[in-house]
Amino acid sequence: MKKLMVCMALMLAGFHVYPQSSQTEEQWRIRLRGLAVIPQESASIGVIGGDVKISNSFIPELDFTYFFNRHFAAELILGTTRHKISTTGSDLSAIGASSSANVDLGKVWLLPPTLTLQYHYPVGKFNPYLGAGVNYTIFYNADQGPVVKGIKYKDKFAFAAQAGFDYDISKRLFINVDLKKIFLSTNATVDAENLSPAGSPELAPVLKHIEADVKIRPWLLGLGIGCKF
Repeated sequence: MKKLMVCMALMLAGFHVYPQSSQTEEQWRIRLRGLAVIPQESASIGVIGGDVKISNSFIPELDFTYFFNRHFAAELILGTTRHKISTTGSDLSAIGASSSANVDLGKVWLLPPTLTLQYHYPVGKFNPYLGAGVNYTIFYNADQGPVVKGIKYKDKFAFAAQAGFDYDISKRLFINVDLKKIFLSTNATVDAENLSPAGSPELAPVLKHIEADVKIRPWLLGLGIGCKF
């Protein structure tokens, strides 16, 4: 919780980066979007090797945009996702299993508040924009699954890039299409001590700390409706 409060304070501080001259009539926009989170995953896994598979997720997402002037704005998105995690092609021959096994590592929730600074170029009802900013992902309620004893993920900062557009359907309402790329990586530690064979106690400390460098790098594709005020 302390990490989340620090992260949110840093993000909200970004709302005062640009001077507030030449403001638009409606300084705020709020959007409700349906969001597809599509990881582009890969991993380097110690001891057992293999790669990682992370499921897609589909969630509702809320975002707030503040316009400093006609062209510059800051957007903060809020949402949380749950993903299934597994290894693929891992070598478990040391414990009498397959040399190319898939290991179910359960599920984990991600809370990824993301702040981007945007450049807008409105033309009539059409308002395209580009953005870049920072993401801080918090991993919580990790379920280790039916195979291993435990799993931990490290919270991380990441760079975010964005492109999208708003299209006015009335004076206050608009539709929105948005695409983001989050360049997120994390470190995971798996405790598989419970898989150590009874006749091989020397494997227990090795299996207790299986470390993995995981690149998640998700695409976030959103479609929704918004309101100006």
